[in-house]
Amino acid sequence: MSKAIEVSHLSKLYRLGSIGTGNLSHDFQRWLAKVRGKEDPYMVIGKQNNREAGGKQDVVYSLHDINFTINQGDSVGIIGRNGAGKSTLLKVLSRITSPTSGTVKVRGRVASLLEVGTGFHPELSGRENIFLNGSILGMRRHEINAKLDEIIEFSGVERYIDTPVKRYSSGMYVRLAFAVAAHLEPEILIVDEVLAVGDAEFQKKCLGKMNQVSTSEGRTVLFVSHNLTAVETLCNQGIYLDMGRLAMQGPTLDVVREYVSRDLLARRVVQSTEIKRLGNEHLTIVEAAVENGSSENPTDIIDISSDVRLKITLINHTKDHHLSVGFDLKTAKEEVVFGSGGKLHSPPGMPTVFTCVIPGNFLNDDLYQMDIYFHTPSMSKLFAQRSMVSFEIKDQARDNGFLGKINGMIRPQLQWASSAGITKNV
Repeated sequence: MSKAIEVSHLSKLYRLGSIGTGNLSHDFQRWLAKVRGKEDPYMVIGKQNNREAGGKQDVVYSLHDINFTINQGDSVGIIGRNGAGKSTLLKVLSRITSPTSGTVKVRGRVASLLEVGTGFHPELSGRENIFLNGSILGMRRHEINAKLDEIIEFSGVERYIDTPVKRYSSGMYVRLAFAVAAHLEPEILIVDEVLAVGDAEFQKKCLGKMNQVSTSEGRTVLFVSHNLTAVETLCNQGIYLDMGRLAMQGPTLDVVREYVSRDLLARRVVQSTEIKRLGNEHLTIVEAAVENGSSENPTDIIDISSDVRLKITLINHTKDHHLSVGFDLKTAKEEVVFGSGGKLHSPPGMPTVFTCVIPGNFLNDDLYQMDIYFHTPSMSKLFAQRSMVSFEIKDQARDNGFLGKINGMIRPQLQWASSAGITKNV
């Protein structure tokens, strides 16, 4: 299988708050080193891109020593937290910016949709911008004319196609820009999170088109999105970036699972093995944990047949002797499985332990998190916390075999009957 993209030891360095080094002499020395094929004398080695950590140095890696290969016809989802380097990688692949070090080999014509209005001239009409974009891609006028009606119909902006695009809304911009990028037959289509600007109907339309481009037409698609369900549906390969480094590359489902497990741990507020006080003037959360109903060790992975016990210790600072407590159980991809709640007795000023049990043989194999919230009996909000606790459900017996995970969010053990009178639940 031929290779569409080869990236070798790619790094991209930025100096914070400056263009160049801030010194003409230093800029000249950098240029001279580049001409001679030597390393940048002002490149700081080993400084990672951590947007949350303070640092004394003003130089960071947006990308650091990235290596991967993408085959022709692959549909690749690029995922990671904000600031991981996803958009920078796409800009390098699109030749919008140059790498600081390393090599990038791209084989084929590239169409990029990275920002709203990329490649459009605001004074030109939508129709004129279609021809402008086609020319940039190296297409002849008769080739663009052959696709023109299809592009305009797909974009849904027929009425405004002869209006200057500076009068378009952001959604209209994206509709036309995607229609142009997808229909002018590039060998490689690069799409950033910009599709989120469009409405739900158009997003679905775009995903369908990208799937067609990849599977039916054999073109390569690179897709950056925080919508992990869309990434799983569209892409057969995944790339996970973490603070500018390549954390994992491989089949999409494996890469997404690795990302959500790391991200969930990073966002978890209350570890099940430690006490960390949360709350406000209304109440204090002394401890929150999810426990394995069949084990005394709360950190065990919970088997699918075991009960899941949510345990919250809190102190009520209000005058009410009852509190309403509830949670939303969600997958690590933010899909809500179900919600539950109740009104419970909680004497003011003293610790109270609330427990809730989810029965075994109900949840499917997955990573889960709980958004937990408290109200007065009349439902006035007291306190809420997203992703307060998290846990993993695993079918240990099935995982050790070859069958893998059963489809769906839940997996209840239902009663089956046989006319032969022999019944066995599996």
